[in-house]
Amino acid sequence: MTISVADYARDCAAQGLRGNYSVCRADFTVAQDYDYSDAEQKVWRTLCDRQTKLTRKLAHRSYLEGIEALGLLERIPDFDEISDRLRPLTGWEIVAVPGLIPAEPFFEHLASRRFPVTNWLRTEKELDYIVEPDMFHDFFGHVPILTQPVFADFMQAYGERAGDAIALGGDEMITRLYWYTAEYGLIQEPGHEVKAFGAGLMSSFTELQFAVESRDAHHVAFDLETVMRTAYEIDKFQRAYFVLPSFDALRDAFRTADLAAIVGRWKDRPTLDPATV
Repeated sequence: MTISVADYARDCAAQGLRGNYSVCRADFTVAQDYDYSDAEQKVWRTLCDRQTKLTRKLAHRSYLEGIEALGLLERIPDFDEISDRLRPLTGWEIVAVPGLIPAEPFFEHLASRRFPVTNWLRTEKELDYIVEPDMFHDFFGHVPILTQPVFADFMQAYGERAGDAIALGGDEMITRLYWYTAEYGLIQEPGHEVKAFGAGLMSSFTELQFAVESRDAHHVAFDLETVMRTAYEIDKFQRAYFVLPSFDALRDAFRTADLAAIVGRWKDRPTLDPATV
């Protein structure tokens, strides 16, 4: 069911969400309003400096190439400037939002190669953890990998097909696919070394190290149907991390998947335990 901007703004205010949803346009975007304080610029640089020390070692090369191509680290990014750099690479652009937005407009943005990025940044007291996704998670985590054409194609296809899965009763199943790829995905580099690319890992100081380096991290070979059946964790480290052989494998598996058949087989069955999958 489509929710109006006014109703969603009231719901977000009631939940105490930080973003200003009252100024949303019909597609739930807002102006970035680049008027960040010196304190906010300092938080951005602190986060980027700290996390870059890890990503240089633990992130997949495609993510690092995206960082280099877009130049995200010196100051809070201007979304229009970044879009001008991103568009020639993969046809994607950035749109500002006040925070989490409803699924329907989110999918519509992805299908049109627009990635929603929160326009506010966490405070200095929230360097290690924040409940809501902020600009650092959205931008530092998600945007660099959108410079990669194959993954960019997957994200557009996801936006195009996710609504169909939800209409069939597969809302949780299609969410798991996004969670275990765009948010917490790992990928195998040549030489069998596992590296990270998911935004939840890229923006997390502690979980990035755990997911890639810890012997306790549970690595599972990627299988689309298994991913869609596997439960995940919201407020603690994942008990499973799916490892892609390549972005081509992800894009091709999703493009050819019979989502109706997958949802029909498993939507009413118990989820798989990520610790034993």
